Amino acid sequence: MKYIQEYRDKQLVQTLIRHIRAYDGAPVRFMEVCGGHTMAIQKFGIPSLLPPAVSLVSGPGCPVCVTALQYVDHAVALSRLPGVIITTYGDLIRVPGSSSTLENEKAQGADIRMVYSTLEALQISRLNPDKKVVFLGIGFETTAPASAAALVQAKKENLSNFFVLSAHKVMPPAMAALIDEQVRIDGYLAPGHVSTVAGANIFRSIPEKYSLPVVVAGFEPADILQSIHMLLQQRVTGNIRVDIQYKRVVTPEGNLKARALLDEVFVQRDDWWRGLGVLPKSGLGIREIFSDWDAEKNFDEEIEPPQEPVGCICGEVLKGISVPVECSLFGTVCDPANPVGTCMVSEEGACHAHYRYGMH
Repeated sequence: MKYIQEYRDKQLVQTLIRHIRAYDGAPVRFMEVCGGHTMAIQKFGIPSLLPPAVSLVSGPGCPVCVTALQYVDHAVALSRLPGVIITTYGDLIRVPGSSSTLENEKAQGADIRMVYSTLEALQISRLNPDKKVVFLGIGFETTAPASAAALVQAKKENLSNFFVLSAHKVMPPAMAALIDEQVRIDGYLAPGHVSTVAGANIFRSIPEKYSLPVVVAGFEPADILQSIHMLLQQRVTGNIRVDIQYKRVVTPEGNLKARALLDEVFVQRDDWWRGLGVLPKSGLGIREIFSDWDAEKNFDEEIEPPQEPVGCICGEVLKGISVPVECSLFGTVCDPANPVGTCMVSEEGACHAHYRYGMH
């Protein structure tokens, strides 16, 4: 298959492995901060190909995983209001809240609909003028433009029954917070899809402030292995910077139209990350000009106090200070069919990926 098999070529992969295994420096620990990378690394068995001196650890790159418990509780509370339709991407429906999930609420009769795009959510609003339709906007710069476009369209149509509950986030503040917390990281595999929109330049503060290499990576085996080799080369040469391995998609400046749309609709604000707490200017709140379509400002609902599940170490896994198998719930009480924590829900979650590809 064109543009896939080329990056799974056996000879190319073996060449990259030889280059990586030739590394004879101090042990290094590279972190990927993209759920797609986490899944690909486990699926393709990348850790088993690396020498003992090179290790990989998963960070807060799964959008569902980092979504705050309070946000899930908020969505559950909205779903219980009369006349409300909740629209959401599929993974979020199974994320545990303090005492319920959207899946449970749907089973109890709440009108909760899985959609593949904000266009579907807008159409549901048009077809149900007597209902209030809330779209749950989560994810990083990859999915935020779709939420922004929906808000612009709702305003254009004066679609007064459409709302977005934003939990959109930006990645660099979380990457910096991990370093500030003294989590051992010797380099970052930066997210390819985020960078497609936001541009590789958003990561420049990491090498400039912390002298850590960053490589924006693709998602196939050759992409990931080449990116690891590029990180090693930066450390060996001392030329620390932001590199782009995923050049067939990513540019330094990103998608300028999408970035302009984000600036039009959203404003950076302090936001809560699971495992990391509140990080300054890490979230995207809806600007006042779109406040009529902001779910945070247009509903009167009672949200229960957040309560984390006992024994779950998703926070530590997301920070890279623990690995999934160190959790006492992993693979016993908690599995993809019955997730206790968010890291087991999505295919991009570290626990789900380790369970699916590491254990089985």
